[in-house]
Amino acid sequence: MEPVRHGSVAMAEVTGSRGDQTPARRPARTVARVPREYSTVIAAGMLLAVALTWPTLRHPWTTIPGDLGDPTLQAWQIAWAGHALRTDPSQLWQTNAFFPAAYSFAYTDTLLGYAPAGLIGTGPEAAVFRYNLLFVLAYALAFVGAYALVRQLGAARLAAAAAGVAWAFAPWRLAHSGHLNVLSVGGIALCLAMLARGHGWSLRAGREPGRHRPGWALAGWAVASWQITLGFAVGLPLVYFLFVAGALFAASAGWSRWRHGRLPYGERLLAVDALGGLLFATASLLMARPYLRVLDLNPQAHRDLSWSRMFSPPLQGFLITPGDSWLWGGSSAPARATLSWPPEMAVFPGATLLLLGVAGLFYSVFRARYRILLGLGVLCTGALTLGSNLGADGNPGYLTLSRLLPGWDALRTPGRLMVWAGLLLAVLTAGMITELAARVDRHPFTAARPGRWAAHVALLIPLALAIGEGVNRTPHPEVPRSPVAMRSLAAPAVFLPSDGLLELNIMFWSTDGFPRIANGLANFVPNSQERIRRSLTTFPDAVSVAFLRQVGIRSVVVLPDRLAGTPWEGTLGRPVDGLGIDRRQIGEAIVYRLDPRQDP
Repeated sequence: MEPVRHGSVAMAEVTGSRGDQTPARRPARTVARVPREYSTVIAAGMLLAVALTWPTLRHPWTTIPGDLGDPTLQAWQIAWAGHALRTDPSQLWQTNAFFPAAYSFAYTDTLLGYAPAGLIGTGPEAAVFRYNLLFVLAYALAFVGAYALVRQLGAARLAAAAAGVAWAFAPWRLAHSGHLNVLSVGGIALCLAMLARGHGWSLRAGREPGRHRPGWALAGWAVASWQITLGFAVGLPLVYFLFVAGALFAASAGWSRWRHGRLPYGERLLAVDALGGLLFATASLLMARPYLRVLDLNPQAHRDLSWSRMFSPPLQGFLITPGDSWLWGGSSAPARATLSWPPEMAVFPGATLLLLGVAGLFYSVFRARYRILLGLGVLCTGALTLGSNLGADGNPGYLTLSRLLPGWDALRTPGRLMVWAGLLLAVLTAGMITELAARVDRHPFTAARPGRWAAHVALLIPLALAIGEGVNRTPHPEVPRSPVAMRSLAAPAVFLPSDGLLELNIMFWSTDGFPRIANGLANFVPNSQERIRRSLTTFPDAVSVAFLRQVGIRSVVVLPDRLAGTPWEGTLGRPVDGLGIDRRQIGEAIVYRLDPRQDP
């Protein structure tokens, strides 16, 4: 832990402030420490992410963290985005799944920002490896982003490390091992860090006009624009936060111009903010457009407030951890059993953030007025996290926002706002540890070498606890192989049975060449998929075969070991004589070809 010496270069390194030094007089060695510090932070973040997500990278081509549901869907999404960029970007939103429905890429969060990774490799094994790598990198970016943010706001290095680990590897996030879109929040903290640096603002010195860096501000807007392309599940609150912050920024600039006849921020910074804000708004609107189109085509896709009520955590959810937590999961098992939907209701932020964050309200290096605002922010975001369990059925609160703010009703899981409550607690935690470190360095006990070493070792306790809270026991099942060679299918094809989580596996299998398939799983059933499923309940017969040919289906693939207990259980026992179709076994599947004369 470096000493915190007010008015010194060391203090400038801790706060990110130059004090009275101009850039020209700033020591060269201090400038050199910045890239060295962050290269170390990035490397440490990568190592921590690999260790605390282990065994994700033990068998990265064959296993996947969490379960075989949403992770396989998201592996398909990233692979499809890369495939579309490689072949025909104009068809990005028209995927190979849910044939013949339109805009099927917008049936859920797309993770579009990861599309460049989809250009690397092809096929199912590459899709699994790609997903696992991004899974680990998402944790690393969350750590680096949180570290950068609290450093910019005025925290010391060790405090920033503890806060970064505690936020990036918080216990509640272990419940979302199958939701890469929820784990991909590092861009939120990173863009806020860049915007704060660009505007010369910290929680220790406030706003310093001489420290404006328009380039950093523009980089912050660019990162925010990228973050929103990873999905609205955690990105929409960022949209509204930046909208409110931008409005306040513009209002303060206008007030200063009217009252004092000058701009407080400089014309260049205001121009950069206008450009960056336009970039962010454009990215948000372009991402929203296909989702609005999906609602137009599929009114049943609209989510009413019953979804939010179903997933709203109770108050005790703040003290309950997911079962995947190595440190707390076992002790929380009885309480977790009382929750109707533990993955979204167990929102324990971690003892490090909860205890030290609260302490940071009263004992901190940050100014009191900022601590009060941070505390109010924790209370507000924490209250919204409760969803309908706050007040009278969430009013005023989360459900009020669902009625008033465009798009908010689509955020059916209030517990995910713990992203914001946890980030604010991380800032308070960093301020508390930084102040404690400063007091320790000035205490007579640390004048002697043994006392100094003992004190610095004691300051490692929050970091060690945060790391311990991040240790997981997440299952890593082996991804099932496709029972049939997807590339050889006469497409469009449909697989039976066509329901449940198997649909996500079928979508994943289709990364082998991306043949068009009528299968797919979303939070609603497109009308075209519903009609195809109904026709298949009597397949194979004259009526179903005629309908499938009419809509363009060329192959029906039946998985015999999956039929039991489904509406298609009797499919294999029905004759095909006189139907003009061909039936044969290929691998583990029975494949019906509806137009055998046209097959290659």
